[in-house]
Amino acid sequence: MESFQHRIFQYTWLMCGQREDAEEVAQDTLLKIFESFDQLQDPERVKAWVFRIAKNYCLMKRRKSVFAPEREYSLDELLPNPAGDSVRTVQVPDTAELPEQQVLRAELNAELERVLRGLPDLYRSVVLLRDVEGLSTAETAEVLDLSEDVVKQRLHRGRLALRKDLAAYLSPVNGEENK
Repeated sequence: MESFQHRIFQYTWLMCGQREDAEEVAQDTLLKIFESFDQLQDPERVKAWVFRIAKNYCLMKRRKSVFAPEREYSLDELLPNPAGDSVRTVQVPDTAELPEQQVLRAELNAELERVLRGLPDLYRSVVLLRDVEGLSTAETAEVLDLSEDVVKQRLHRGRLALRKDLAAYLSPVNGEENK
């Protein structure tokens, strides 16, 4: 369960689009896996089985969801200040990556998530399962109830759409080249 927890949340968040919906779907998925683990017929295909459950819960949630929060609160806002002061001190983690690199990586990740969310569902689910989660073509076909040829076709088209949308973001602005 622990090995899939983060990956399921990432998948459901990108599929649902709302953090609260994704948390609920991931929790429902993990509960269903825990309750139904004895029904797993082929332990070799546990990954495909888990993501099939997540996909089904995402579809069910999408049909019902109308809730979207106006604002998300950070943990810092919700946790009490241990010193009792109104001023909060923040410790910056010491990483090998420069702040500029972190900003660029975060910006690129945000753009990639935006582009992924903009893909039609039939391409997005295939791209997420194959490229993000690392499922094989056969496992992806099993999760989505498709033939392997359809998975390959949708993956190709999804990647082309991603490449096209990201090209505009990654290309030089106003003819300026890297100097």
